[in-house]
Amino acid sequence: MKKTLIALMAAAALAGCAGPAPADYAAEKPALDLKTYFDGEFVAHGLFTDRSGKVVRRFTVDMTGVWNGDSGTLDERFTYSDGKTERRVWHLTKQPGEGATTRYIGRADDVVGEAVGVASGNALNWAYTLRLPVDGKVYEVQFDDWMYLMDNRVMLNKAVMSKYGVKLGEVTLSFYKK
Repeated sequence: MKKTLIALMAAAALAGCAGPAPADYAAEKPALDLKTYFDGEFVAHGLFTDRSGKVVRRFTVDMTGVWNGDSGTLDERFTYSDGKTERRVWHLTKQPGEGATTRYIGRADDVVGEAVGVASGNALNWAYTLRLPVDGKVYEVQFDDWMYLMDNRVMLNKAVMSKYGVKLGEVTLSFYKK
């Protein structure tokens, strides 16, 4: 009896940890298509909060997106509140999806392997590992990254950053298409 109760409690705990899936947003409009949204010039404003919710870094990102068929390049130029700058160039490829979902693969120099994205309705979920430089060291951290298209010019983005399953903080961004 005790083992059964422990197994039920463990199953309930795991079920409680399950997050949303892209398919949960299939009926949401406007539909997000990266080829359409990330084509042209953008600006984003963002911040990083630590696990307690304290804002530890603010930044802006100037971006340019260009697509050729199902392949796109997203050039991101970051400027942080402390004056530091950084650049990340994403190479994106639209993949065949299943049902109401569309799949994307993303690559960048500081991404370990590939970022895998699944879009449905107005939402896109990216999963990837990023090489993050901090105080002279480089850490590989995992991102669970969600983007939500609000209208044809605005997209909101919230990403949880973790290491070994422990939440380190969150990144929040608002994208504006020029």
